[in-house]
Amino acid sequence: MPYEPPTHTVERSLRATTGAKVIAGVDEVGRGAWAGPVTVCAAVTGLRRPPAGLTDSKLLTVKRRTALDAELRKWVTAYALGHASPEEIDDLGMTAALRLAASRALGALPVRPDAVILDGKHDYLGSPWRVRTVIKGDQSCVAVAAASVIAKVHRDKMMAELGGEHADFAFAANAGYPSPVHKAALAERGPTPYHRLSWAYLDALPRWQHLKKVRVQADGGVPGIEGQLGFDF
Repeated sequence: MPYEPPTHTVERSLRATTGAKVIAGVDEVGRGAWAGPVTVCAAVTGLRRPPAGLTDSKLLTVKRRTALDAELRKWVTAYALGHASPEEIDDLGMTAALRLAASRALGALPVRPDAVILDGKHDYLGSPWRVRTVIKGDQSCVAVAAASVIAKVHRDKMMAELGGEHADFAFAANAGYPSPVHKAALAERGPTPYHRLSWAYLDALPRWQHLKKVRVQADGGVPGIEGQLGFDF
């Protein structure tokens, strides 16, 4: 299906309106997975013409995404990755875990960005960063699209390596997201050390419900699900 290539329109706007010179595109992968970390990439690209075919990683085949990742890592001005572990997701909740992973990625860049283009509608990053949120930024903004591809390929590779220890879960194929094989393995064997134990899928697994972690807020309430994928997905 044809798609419009990403541009530097948002980056040019930020430069013109804020005076920002170093602008990082930020995107995440793994938000809806049941296992593994949430991974964030921050990429700085400048205003150069991007490699051909760059777009949201989800629109690319595995072969094309992998080849583009290798090209992008040489092409970008700078990039860095940040992760929040399953334990951190359980303890903090997804919004705070995303903030932690993004802060780690941005902090690992060789130069601190003057502004950040964040994929999506909600600013989970906040102060002290100057943030511009862009819905479908991974399709429309060059730096965010680059971050999308690099983050996806890196996390998929990480999950494939973890899957070597737990072959029944097929992490190499599903990257920790729900799939028939993954759900069947969960029902039979229970969660691995890489699963998020505060998530709603455990509610459908009576045999393993005793492992579920309940995060309590400061006011004593139980936080919402934050977009988790239920067992019926």
